Formats: sequence, structure tokens, C-alpha cells
Amino acid sequence: MARSSNSQKRSGGSQRQLRVGELVRHALADMLARGEVHDPIIEGHLITVPEVQMTADLRLATIYVMPLGGRDTAAVLAALERNKRYLRGEIAHRVNLKFAPDLRFRIDERFDEAERIEKLLRTPEVRRDLDSRDPDSRDSDNRGLDNRDSDDRGSDDADSPGTDSDNRKDDER
Repeated sequence: MARSSNSQKRSGGSQRQLRVGELVRHALADMLARGEVHDPIIEGHLITVPEVQMTADLRLATIYVMPLGGRDTAAVLAALERNKRYLRGEIAHRVNLKFAPDLRFRIDERFDEAERIEKLLRTPEVRRDLDSRDPDSRDSDNRGLDNRDSDDRGSDDADSPGTDSDNRKDDER
């Protein structure tokens, strides 16, 4: 039992949680793309829904959103919160579940995290560490591969014992 709960934590949930999360994500993204939410802030922004995480009992959906360009995140989040009841009812109609999940909206921080990592990789200290790798060790690894390849090629020569040409000569004698 403990083993399955640990694997669920690492993978983001059970197969059912992932499947229902994707259904909710598609339903919400479809509503936002079609302009079915009549709110001036939501209508004025293109909103991406990269992920929906469901609790184990499927009663709470944490929806990660990001407005295009990352601008007006607080206003978009507030607009989604204002329309939470309508969105929950529409999701209940579109996704066949016993209970309509409560919705919780969060700003997706993955883009900021990726940008932070990219900046770190471009710092002079990291560049120096990446460039200071010993090129001789990589060359010796390649030479070892080349020696193996040349050994394999040497066994295919016609002059080596046990080849078909040697066997034919023995048969002719």
C-alpha cells in the first residue's frame, strides 16, 4: 500500500485523477476559447490552462492558468474567481462525474521557473563550469569506441582465417 501512494505522489496522482483532470482542463479551455464566460476581463485576455490537478476524491480541482504574455494575472485570477460558480456548473454538464468538483484557480509558475533556470545557466560561473570539462576525457572515450570499431572491421577482411574465400580454396584442393 505504501508503495502505491509514493508512486502516486511522484506521478501527480492516480490514472483516474489524471484522466479527470484532463477532461476538466479541456472543458474549461474550450469554454474560454469560445468566449462562453461573459466577463470583460476574461474576454479581453487569451488564457492558457496548462494543468488541472484533482484531489484523490475528485471533489477539488486546482486549475493552473496563465494569461498570454503573463500580464494582468491578478485581474484574470479575480475574474475567474468571480465566475467560479458558473464555470463549476458548466464543467458539471460537460464532464460526467458523480460530484462537480470545487474549483480553485492558481497562476502557473512554470514559465517563471523555466526562465529562472535559463538565467542561471547563462551566468558566467555556470558557463565556466560547463566549459572547463576535460576535453581529453571525452577524446579518450571516443578513441576507445574507434578502436572497437576498427577491431570489428578487421574481422571482415578476406585475408583473415576462416573466411569463405579460404574455405573455397581448401575445397578446390
